Amino acid sequence: MGDSRVSSQRLGTLPPLPLAGIVTKIRVENFMCHSNLQIELGECVNFITGQNGSGKSAILTALCVAFGCRAKGTQRASTLKDFIKTGCSHAIVQVEIKNQGQDAFKPEVYGDVIIIERRISESTSSTVLKDHQGRKVASRREELQELVEHFNIDVENPCVIMSQDKSREFLHSGNDKEKFKFFYKATLLQQVSDLLQRITAHLNDANAQVDELESSIRPILKELTELQDKIKSMEQVEEISQNLQQLKQKLAWSWVYDVDKQIQAQAAKIEKLKERIPACQLKIDGQQGRVEELKGHLTKKKAQISSMMERTSEVRKQKDELQQNLSMATKERLELVEEYNCKKNQIQKMVKRIQLLEKQIAEIQEQHLKDTQAEEFQMEEVLKVLQEEVNTAFLCLTKLKEEENGLLEQLSIASKTVENIVAEIEEAEKKYQEISSQIRKLRQHQSNEVTAFGGEKVLYLLKEIESNYRRFTMPPIGPIGSHVKLKSDTWGAAAEAALGKLLNAFIVTNHRDSLLLRACARAARYNYLQIIIYDFDRPKLNIPDHMLPQTQHPTTQSQIFTDNPTVSNVLVDMAHAERQVLVKDYEVGKSVAFDQRIPNLKEVFTSEGHKMYSRNSVETILPPARWARTGRLTRSFDGQIKKFEYDASQIQELARQGRGRKRDAEETLQDLRARYNSAKKRRECAEKNLISKQHELRDVKNSQSAEAKSSPESNVDELCQEISKLQDEIREKESLSEKYKAIATEAEARAKDLKFSFENLCESTKHDIDAFEEAERELMMIEDAFAEAEKGKFHYEQVMQNKVLPDIEKAEVEYQELQVNRQ
Repeated sequence: MGDSRVSSQRLGTLPPLPLAGIVTKIRVENFMCHSNLQIELGECVNFITGQNGSGKSAILTALCVAFGCRAKGTQRASTLKDFIKTGCSHAIVQVEIKNQGQDAFKPEVYGDVIIIERRISESTSSTVLKDHQGRKVASRREELQELVEHFNIDVENPCVIMSQDKSREFLHSGNDKEKFKFFYKATLLQQVSDLLQRITAHLNDANAQVDELESSIRPILKELTELQDKIKSMEQVEEISQNLQQLKQKLAWSWVYDVDKQIQAQAAKIEKLKERIPACQLKIDGQQGRVEELKGHLTKKKAQISSMMERTSEVRKQKDELQQNLSMATKERLELVEEYNCKKNQIQKMVKRIQLLEKQIAEIQEQHLKDTQAEEFQMEEVLKVLQEEVNTAFLCLTKLKEEENGLLEQLSIASKTVENIVAEIEEAEKKYQEISSQIRKLRQHQSNEVTAFGGEKVLYLLKEIESNYRRFTMPPIGPIGSHVKLKSDTWGAAAEAALGKLLNAFIVTNHRDSLLLRACARAARYNYLQIIIYDFDRPKLNIPDHMLPQTQHPTTQSQIFTDNPTVSNVLVDMAHAERQVLVKDYEVGKSVAFDQRIPNLKEVFTSEGHKMYSRNSVETILPPARWARTGRLTRSFDGQIKKFEYDASQIQELARQGRGRKRDAEETLQDLRARYNSAKKRRECAEKNLISKQHELRDVKNSQSAEAKSSPESNVDELCQEISKLQDEIREKESLSEKYKAIATEAEARAKDLKFSFENLCESTKHDIDAFEEAERELMMIEDAFAEAEKGKFHYEQVMQNKVLPDIEKAEVEYQELQVNRQ
């Protein structure tokens, strides 16, 4: 505990200490009264001091437990779980032992230090032996027992560890005889003496049996030796006689047999060599057919990609047209709805007008008696006031309409602004998610670079390979990307675009190893693993300068390096890395790929990931693949992580600013909507007021004209005619209203259809784009297969010309010479 102290001191001049078996460190956790205690011990004498109950004896008990002593053997507890500190669930005891010098225990396995760790829980306890690096080596009790016996550590021996009870027993023993017995037992002299006596008795018995057996077989051995000598003499005589007869017979026929055998062997060799001609020719024809077939596929696939590109442009035009039609249909529907509401309001006003006219008819019949000059003068004053009110209401209405139109235009602009800001924020958040995903992948690659070339599955595959290590003829090499490094991070994207999925591939030395590796991949659930069969004994390829692209731009091979010659050869033979040129930008790439006509050039890759090449006068440019992963070959992931983190912070700041602008724009939009609604309400009130004033003015005029006539009956007839006319107009307005309602419903349905067509077009466009990308991948695969087929055809033609036909001619010449010699 806290009051415990450890001190060590050399006593005088001592002889050199052994370097094996010395306890250097003790660490306990949740053990007895200690929560966490670590003690460094010296090489000679160590003293542990402290108050009563501070945990001195707990350290000695920990040593006993670590070396395999049972709980009752320590005389401190009945079970191991009693050593766990109160309130804790487990306890750990760890002891470090020096393992140096001649007496070291398995130094090739454990190294200079052996760590013994015993973990105690409520139900179980386990012991683990670790090496100097802390790696687990063994967990069996037999290994611990072997170590204890090697260093002669017996924790139950009082001379090794003397507890308080044993020391008390020794000091309170009765007489010298009892003390001597205790000493005899503690030094193991009694055990050694008994063991020596038993061994001596066994040796004496064995020697007596050996002497008896040797004396009994001596006559038999002598007789057997004489018989063997006689048999050998007779066998030699018969063998010499038979050999003489056989040699006489063989001498006559040896020459004939030798020549006939040589002639037969040579004839068989000639027939066998001639049989190779059809097989080789068949392979050449097969490769030629495959070349023609792949050439047709290549032309067809290029035509398909061209048609897809044309279709994509057409679909984009259709998309823009549908978007425009949808906007127009929506606007038309809103206008029709507004017109319908306007007609409905007019009908209501006409109904009110009819009611007013009917009321006027009743009033005319009552006022035909009130025809005085004073009333006429008063009527003119009323008409003048009403006319002024109508003019004022008309001017107010005009101003309100202008204000409403201006606010409507501002509202449309503000809505578009909000939509643009939302689109910017969504784009920024999408970019932030992509960069965050890239940062997570880079951190994962930083902790384990192998995961960059296949993800977590490649780790499971490597474990399967390690468990089946002895079954392989030679250990597989892979993934290839883990053996390749960039000389400069400038060309990282271009080099990864050039090598592509080859970085995830594994290399084996024969077909049997490829089948075994495929089985390991299935066990690790690593599907579609690319396996390359290559000769591991082949030296590194040295490519002459005249076979390289004649350009100042670097190649993929010049910008990468690897310590493994097999990996270097695979990159040359499979990816043609020596013929892939890397350029900085798109324009330079087009110039190098299509304008300069550089010999030995296969492909050009830009730093953005574009791929350019020319085949049979056909120029092809492929954009960077969306699924491509970059940064896997970089020399340091820290720089890329910092760059991505900086970009992420910048995008976050842009998104934050965008959200702020969005809030301001939404507040402005809400304010404009409120002002527009207020202006609209004021405009509607002004319209109502103007119509009311106009009706009032017309009513007054009608009343005045009615009073000017001789009889009220004519005025009543006119009002009835006006009522009839208004009723006709109401019926006409209602039919128009129904018509507008039907047209509005039709416009709404057309808008829904256009929206549905627009969504379907977007969905189909997505499939077309995916199909276009899939076609691009298939085009690359067909081109690679076409190149491989041409290479195979050339290989078999060379085999026919340089090996098969010359071997047949040479064999026929030798056959003719043997015929001449036999004659």
